[in-house]
Amino acid sequence: MDREVIEQKLESLRRCLQRIQKKCPSSAEILGNDPDIQDIVALNLTRAIQLCVDIGAHLIAGTDAPPPATMGQTFDVLAELGCINAELASRMKKAVGFRNVAVHNYEAINWQIVHAIATRHLSDFKNFAQAVVLKSGL
Repeated sequence: MDREVIEQKLESLRRCLQRIQKKCPSSAEILGNDPDIQDIVALNLTRAIQLCVDIGAHLIAGTDAPPPATMGQTFDVLAELGCINAELASRMKKAVGFRNVAVHNYEAINWQIVHAIATRHLSDFKNFAQAVVLKSGL
């Protein structure tokens, strides 16, 4: 495991989460009516999710575990390795589902769901980062 790579990705994750917190409006209605804010929030959410997948893949590569077949499976493998708990793995897999919609079917995004993620579920990303720091000894 390359500690510097993990540290850089964790810093990028921190910046994405900070940007989401700073720019996410107080209501889903405001978010749904402002394309500029939508872009900022959705882009930073997708980046945050991708960073978590990348960090997870990097951690897994340093073990004897077989590589995951999907992005979502990354979190299952991390749970099996004891890096994160099963509940967090489940929530992170749901985040990957959002990422897939945001990247491949942007016009189908439900801005109420995005607002809920941005206002009530950023702690999942923070918990993931904390688990990575503990597991990797950073």
